[in-house]
Amino acid sequence: MATTSNGDAEAEKSSKIDGEEKTQTVPLLKLFSFADSTDVALMIVGTVGAIANGLGMPLMTILFGQMINSFGNNQSNNTDIVSIISKVSLKFVYLAVGIGCAALLQVTCWMVTGARQAARIRGLYLKTILRQDVSFFDKETNTGEVIGRMSGDTVLIQDAMGEKVGKFIQLISTFFGGFIIAFVRGWLLTIVLCSAIPLLVMAGAFVAMIISKMASRGQSAYGKAANVVEQTIGSIKTVASFTGEKQAITNYKKFLVDAYKSGVHEGLAAGIGFGTVMLVVFCTYSLAVYFGTKLTLEEKHTYSGGQVMNVIIAVLTASMSLGQASPCLSAFAAGRAAAFKMFETIERKPKIDAFDKSGKVLDDIHGDIELRDVYFSYPTRPDEPIFNGFSLNITSGTTAALVGESGSGKSTVISLIERFYDPQVGEVLIDNINIKEFQLKWIRGKIGLVSQEPVLFASSIKANIAYGKDGATIEEIRAATELANAAKFIDKLPQGLDTMVGEHGTQMSGGQKQRIAIARAILKDPRILLLDEATSALDAESEKIVQEALDRIMVNRTTVIVAHRLSTVRNADMIAVIHRGKMVEKGTHLISIVLPYYSFTCRANIMYT
Repeated sequence: MATTSNGDAEAEKSSKIDGEEKTQTVPLLKLFSFADSTDVALMIVGTVGAIANGLGMPLMTILFGQMINSFGNNQSNNTDIVSIISKVSLKFVYLAVGIGCAALLQVTCWMVTGARQAARIRGLYLKTILRQDVSFFDKETNTGEVIGRMSGDTVLIQDAMGEKVGKFIQLISTFFGGFIIAFVRGWLLTIVLCSAIPLLVMAGAFVAMIISKMASRGQSAYGKAANVVEQTIGSIKTVASFTGEKQAITNYKKFLVDAYKSGVHEGLAAGIGFGTVMLVVFCTYSLAVYFGTKLTLEEKHTYSGGQVMNVIIAVLTASMSLGQASPCLSAFAAGRAAAFKMFETIERKPKIDAFDKSGKVLDDIHGDIELRDVYFSYPTRPDEPIFNGFSLNITSGTTAALVGESGSGKSTVISLIERFYDPQVGEVLIDNINIKEFQLKWIRGKIGLVSQEPVLFASSIKANIAYGKDGATIEEIRAATELANAAKFIDKLPQGLDTMVGEHGTQMSGGQKQRIAIARAILKDPRILLLDEATSALDAESEKIVQEALDRIMVNRTTVIVAHRLSTVRNADMIAVIHRGKMVEKGTHLISIVLPYYSFTCRANIMYT
């Protein structure tokens, strides 16, 4: 484990230069890796429309040349000129109708497929986030980053594989169409004007490179800023009590300054690139007019005025299309940078997969629990072992209390039974079957967890309780509130079960939140009940009420209690004292001796097994 961690650390260090992260991107084609058959059809139709739309401008130069030649034909009378101009004008109308239809197909198809694929990426990203193991959230991501990627980065990705792709294909079509027509109408003048192309390409490449780098830095800074906001708003009472508003604003501004600097550099690069493109284009205008006039006046060349203007406008239109492609290249660069982390997460295969359908599914479990010779350390602290050969056996239908100093490993036992983590060595067994062999969703459905700080969602009491079981009926919810000793206070509320609990349950007291959490856990009728210091944060009166609720629901279940209070463990069938990752004492009921390894003085009689 230590070796792996050190390797990751070295990889992370190697990805930085002078304290700044390297720009990491995905190939452009990979952006479309989540397209389905409908999206492919839309992209094909949109591409055809974009090519046709792009050819509109080069074709227009031919008509423009015909119009100039008709004006300059002295041998024709006025009637002939009007007839020729009328025909050219009609051709302009036909061209306008064709370009209009092509533009409609181009924009519609590419915008629709971009929106479809971006929505699919959002859904896959959220699904992948939810299927990850707990260690992923410990060390690799945070709430603000996830929200920032789903709200901001997907917009950049959608832009990079939607309308901008159609626009880019249109401009490339204009580029090649313009030069093909220019070479056909006057190859010598076209070759001379081609001297401007290398400068245009160099300017575009410079802009794309700088913008890609700056966009990646800006996205990282905005993600960190969003995390500051999420933490501040989510803990607003703590921030207010410690008058930390100024500190929160300072931290937020610090990341905004980084994003601002990236935006300034990006804007400067785009401005220099666009300015260079315009400089080259207008210099090319000058060269084209001079050399075109010279070719027209020389008798050895049969260039008419219409041909010269046709070539000049076709070449400049084609060249301008490269300059106009700069925003598209910027969008591609930003989208590729934004997609890197999202696609990396989507492709990540967790070791503990909550969506994995394989594994054993039994009719039911008895609830025997055994931790056999377990060696474990948390992924974020691989060099600090929690358990070194830890073993524990809990018989079905009994209540086991885990006591000991803070940091001794009590809550780790809960995490291993829930399979939030897997031990590096050893086994966690339920009914003498390794927990890894069970289907994860099924086995977690047989386990109920009530933690010290119950998490409630910003919805009604009924919705929070119903979260414990899919398709729960109102009768089952009411029965759960009765068992959790929560029915009395809920019935006194004006809206009863429909009462909103507020953000993170702020509208409920500590005891009320805990009883709602107990009702949620008991709703699925678990065979194993895990209580991780479920009453430690409550006052004496609330603790008494909650403890009564716990005593009700622990009947005929295997219950594991992590506690620091004597009142919580006094009715346990077995008490295990954990000290520095080892079980040092194990007994049955409380009588009269001091536990030297416990975090407070407690009188008990240890019946050794």
